[in-house]
Amino acid sequence: HRMQKALPDDKDFLTLAETVDYFWLSRRKFSEWIQKENSPVLIARYGKRKLINREAFEEYLDKHPELRRRE
Repeated sequence: HRMQKALPDDKDFLTLAETVDYFWLSRRKFSEWIQKENSPVLIARYGKRKLINREAFEEYLDKHPELRRRE
C-alpha cells in the first residue's frame, strides 16, 4: 500500500508553492509579500523553510484580496 499525500484542505500548514496553487495567488505578489511579511500567526519556520498557516492565511486573504490572481 502506498500512502496518499495529504490534500491542502487537510493540512494546517502549507508550503509556499502549495499556498500559491491552493489560494490561486499571483506568484509575483505572493513572493513580494513573503519577503516583507513576518507575522508568526501566518508564517511558521521549520528550519530554513517557511510554511503558511492555512486557516490564518485564509482569514488574511479575506481582508487582502489583492494577493489573488485576476481572472
